[in-house]
Amino acid sequence: MSTEHPSWITTPVTADLLRGALDVERTALGLLPHRLPAWARAQNTDAQLAMAESQPSGVRLVFRTRATAIELDTVPTKRVYAGMPPRPDGVYDLVVDGRLAGQGSVAGGHTLAVDMIAGTFERTPGRPGTLAFAGLSDAPKTVEIWLPHNETTELVALRTDAPVEAAGEPGRPVWLHHGSSISHGSDAASPTATWPAHAASLGGAELINMGFGGAALLDPFTARAMRDTPADLISVKIGINVVNYDLMRMRAFGPAVHGFLDTLREGHPTAPILVVSPILCPIHEDTPGPGAPDPASFGSGRITFMATGDPAETANGKLTLRTIRDELARVVAQRAADDPHLHHLDGRELYGEADHAEAPLPDAVHPDAATHLRIGERFAELAFAPGGAFANRRVSI
Repeated sequence: MSTEHPSWITTPVTADLLRGALDVERTALGLLPHRLPAWARAQNTDAQLAMAESQPSGVRLVFRTRATAIELDTVPTKRVYAGMPPRPDGVYDLVVDGRLAGQGSVAGGHTLAVDMIAGTFERTPGRPGTLAFAGLSDAPKTVEIWLPHNETTELVALRTDAPVEAAGEPGRPVWLHHGSSISHGSDAASPTATWPAHAASLGGAELINMGFGGAALLDPFTARAMRDTPADLISVKIGINVVNYDLMRMRAFGPAVHGFLDTLREGHPTAPILVVSPILCPIHEDTPGPGAPDPASFGSGRITFMATGDPAETANGKLTLRTIRDELARVVAQRAADDPHLHHLDGRELYGEADHAEAPLPDAVHPDAATHLRIGERFAELAFAPGGAFANRRVSI
């Protein structure tokens, strides 16, 4: 917990210091950011989504201060996967006036034991730990502490050696993005290095990341939460979870996409909406789901995935990434005739065959840390640059 300092000032951690969260929950220990509002969480029965939305991808504390030293007490939730080595502690990024100025981690906390084969989750409570940064300039500055994108984090106490005040409006367009674990951050190196965070930085946008690992499934409550969230720019990256969960057939998929977009338009009638199809994933390009851990990888220290469906069943409406891309392109083209603010991006422009030859997906589904940066750079070039879906709201690139 706290180190000794002659002039520590404790500032209550409140919602007005947070960006990127849709809701906060008061717990027995502190403040827990959520990326779905309480009413949406109440409609969810999936433990995977409950875990994912509580992991604060894109959520950051933002404040103005002259402080040279900062401490943040948190209670992280560490995931332990059956049959796998321990995961590294989540990374916090310290950003000062827009530049990465430090990184750290918090040990201890709660433990969540996950058995991917059995689909079970078991939680063991733990205690707070402390994140510390020192040696900062005493000049006035905007400080952002980006919380670990893959580690549920309760915020307990903020201490500084100078007063803190909430930062003003950033003056950048708000970009609201929804997607799968790849958008959530999967194997990114740190919270500012997930592809959406990197793209937002390059494009001069203020990110709200609703990328949920294993849960980009066209849920109506997600669409309604996005509808009700103020935003200037919106993107939805749809496909990989629908396939690897074998969730629906083509008959249901097209209408579900229409319904999701209809809901977004209710709250954002003229905002640019960019529909992004899946990046290349060879195991599911022509083979339907469900996806499953590959038994050949058990005991290797890293689980890889495989497709278990029958390609012949696509004739009966089972979905592959290739058929999903075709359907998304068709839906967007149909709607764009009456909606000039609706756009489409083929995900293979972000990561395609040439990229896979150079940097294969390590577990056959998720990109590695370097590829996250590559995807973020490509998205910024395609969406924020002149001619892109977000070009008219572009600030800098």
